[in-house]
Amino acid sequence: MSLRVGIVGGGQLARMMIAPAVELGLDVRVLAEEPGMAAGLAATATGDYRDLETVRAFARDVDVITFDHEHVPQDVLRALVADGIAVHPGPDALFYAQDKLRMRAKLAELGMPQPEWAAISDATGLQAFLDANGGRAVVKTPRGGYDGKGVRVVSTAADALDWIDALEPGGQLLVEELVDFTRELAQQVARRPSGSWRAYPVVETVQRGGVCAEVIAPAPRAGQRLTDVAEGIGVAIAEGLGVTGMLAVELFETADERLLVNELAMRPHNSGHWSQDGAVTGQFEQHLRAVLDLPLGDTEPRAPWSVMINILGGPVSDSLESRIPGALAAHPGAKVHTYGKAPRPGRKVGHVNLTGSDLDAVVSDARGVAAHFDD
Repeated sequence: MSLRVGIVGGGQLARMMIAPAVELGLDVRVLAEEPGMAAGLAATATGDYRDLETVRAFARDVDVITFDHEHVPQDVLRALVADGIAVHPGPDALFYAQDKLRMRAKLAELGMPQPEWAAISDATGLQAFLDANGGRAVVKTPRGGYDGKGVRVVSTAADALDWIDALEPGGQLLVEELVDFTRELAQQVARRPSGSWRAYPVVETVQRGGVCAEVIAPAPRAGQRLTDVAEGIGVAIAEGLGVTGMLAVELFETADERLLVNELAMRPHNSGHWSQDGAVTGQFEQHLRAVLDLPLGDTEPRAPWSVMINILGGPVSDSLESRIPGALAAHPGAKVHTYGKAPRPGRKVGHVNLTGSDLDAVVSDARGVAAHFDD
């Protein structure tokens, strides 16, 4: 009998697990939030991932539960574990991915390098942090933010007063120093429940409007020291938090060559999309291997350089699919991945991967492919 993988969440990350699942002979099933989602190709159930009985019914006939996102409530996760269902990553690890304040405290306990930070619950606390950290800071909602949502740069306490006023009794916001970084990097690590791990090359990410726009793998100008430090941070976090599956650690590189942890994701991640076509084992196959405790695949690049460009928004005059023939004809070496989503300004609707030996040429060509999907 095929191993059965249940994925909670019907987004594009679940969609991109389907092809490697088929290749590995796995029975992949998806609990989608609603009909017509990106991973609808494998949706065997539709319902609310916050409802225990919905998730419990979905999980009953699979060998492992994994996720398209980190938002399944702790009580649901722990009930599944109590039922004897394998959940990877488990609730103890996801606890830190679901709340940025808890994440910061745990990373401090593990001795990981990170920006100065504090938990604040009123304007006085925020202003004190601003005064102590150069007069500008980043305020984040501890739960639920992604792609720039729930993040705000402030220079006075008044800039976040609406968030402060909306706090429930005992509620807190996370405030961090505004890091003077030279670039953003990401380190991915895959870890099995039995403990073995494999790290991918550290990559450079380019953000626009709080959304990942481009990824270069491996990160240019990454010497052995930077590579070793980034991998060490990723592995230490994966082991320290007990992560099973893929872990992405977003990093700031500073002018004085420090690496600081920015964010964590315990699932396949936008910074790893390049690996689908640029690594021996792509992150989506690797995640499936990891959560099933199968031997992990080689993470070495297939080419000197891989570049991923997100297709953001998509065309409004016609469909994304109608642009594919022109893109492929102009760039036969490109790989285009679409998410089955309707175009909308700023929305991630697909991405382009391209590999080669000349970085400037690969970047230019990848951008050229992505441009076919703009109006």
